[in-house]
Amino acid sequence: MIAIIGGSGLTRLENLEITHRQIVRTPYGEPSGPLTFGHIGEGEAVFLARHGYAHTLAPHEVNYRANLWALQAKGVTSVIAVCTVGGIAPDLAAGTIAVPDQIIDYTWGRPSTYFEGAEQPVTHIDFTYPYTQALREAAIESAREVGLHVVDGGAYAAVQGPRLETKAEIDRLERDGATMVGMTGMPEAALARELGLGYAALAVVVNAAAGRGASARAIPVADIGPVIEESMAKVRMIVAKMVERHGHP
Repeated sequence: MIAIIGGSGLTRLENLEITHRQIVRTPYGEPSGPLTFGHIGEGEAVFLARHGYAHTLAPHEVNYRANLWALQAKGVTSVIAVCTVGGIAPDLAAGTIAVPDQIIDYTWGRPSTYFEGAEQPVTHIDFTYPYTQALREAAIESAREVGLHVVDGGAYAAVQGPRLETKAEIDRLERDGATMVGMTGMPEAALARELGLGYAALAVVVNAAAGRGASARAIPVADIGPVIEESMAKVRMIVAKMVERHGHP
């Protein structure tokens, strides 16, 4: 079964025909909210709002471990992570949707592994390619089938938040090779890998990163809302096609 984790601007999935909701208890505390189960066409899916259904959890407050554990416990095998990002690379203008293939982690202080504690052996996961290639290809092909263009690839810089970045910080991220910047990509991707879940991201560019393009002097926060609304309509189309094609039991 496929899970969709919704980020800012996607606190519910209108095209999901809901069958039931379920509160899941985990050894790691409470997930961001109840899991919402349903169908899109003939495919099964479960939805979870990363920041809570009222969008009250800041990126550093999200219980990523509980979220991923709950999804796996209920039969999820693949996760589509929807997130909003700032565009660093010139081709990532506001309104663009990207399917990144790399991550650089700048977060700190977030519980980031299941392999800790006196009873857990030291465990290292391979994270050379943090996103599942087959799921990335499914996202790109699904976008193509519904007539939408997505950018194939890119390096997601995961930063702490919740504040936005300085120009100097974006300059640094660009020197490091990042093409987009967001706040929720880690440890979510690594935790999915630890659990053996397929994982891919649909990164919605909602603004130029600090010091770039329309954000050269300041990030136009007031303009982000309309971009999110228009872009999430496209995301729902892509997700629906992915679920229809790959969400069968």
